[in-house]
Amino acid sequence: MYPELFHLGPLTIYSYGLMICLGFLAAVALSEFRARKLGLDAERIVTLAMLVLTSGFLGAKILYVVVNLQYFMHRPLEIFSGSGFVVYGGIIAAFLAAILYCAKQKLDFYRYFDMAVPGIAVAQGIGRIGCFLAGCCFGVPTSSPWGIVFHHSLHAPNDIALVPTQLLSSAGNLAIAALLILYARQKHNPGKVGLLYLVLYSVGRFAIEFYRADLRGAIGPLSTSQLISLILLPICLVLWQRKQLPFSSFFAEINAE
Repeated sequence: MYPELFHLGPLTIYSYGLMICLGFLAAVALSEFRARKLGLDAERIVTLAMLVLTSGFLGAKILYVVVNLQYFMHRPLEIFSGSGFVVYGGIIAAFLAAILYCAKQKLDFYRYFDMAVPGIAVAQGIGRIGCFLAGCCFGVPTSSPWGIVFHHSLHAPNDIALVPTQLLSSAGNLAIAALLILYARQKHNPGKVGLLYLVLYSVGRFAIEFYRADLRGAIGPLSTSQLISLILLPICLVLWQRKQLPFSSFFAEINAE
């Protein structure tokens, strides 16, 4: 669609990179606002956000390479290209990095997780607009009137109407962010808002994968992300219905030290 937005002398501003930056800034701003509102340490948000961004980027790239290992064995230099990520890899890596950071800094991970997930969903929603502008993460061909036609994409098939999976994902993630904010207004035990994010994201990701047509790995009839969704969803649903989450006492105790 518009992979390159404009030029500033020799510098090219790419739509995907710009939207990722805007999503990150929006997530940090929202998280700082929510941290102050919830009585958490807002000064740690930028450090935590940079850690999550870095680990998430690496995790998403690593999982993408793993699920397409055969392809990259013959094209190893393409590993370092700016495209090609599996979001679940980023979520898992960022989740683990955040746990380690909170444990080291003596913070209650579940409370910070609840605080951050609306911002994460907003970042994903804005980032998917970048996918749309760049033409990656494209959908299957369609004859419906709401199909999107790319003409200069380096990733999606050009001059063919495709399901606008990027825009659907963007709208879904922004809707998840709104639902999480509304849900968080009620009183819940720590971790419940974060688990609801994982539940909603798993459902949405499983559904949208049926309409994706880009290279992203498959295991049998399911894409890698669908398989992860099927594993993650029941676990999160069971935990979400529990009154207290595992390790809640541990995180609360280290926060009180």
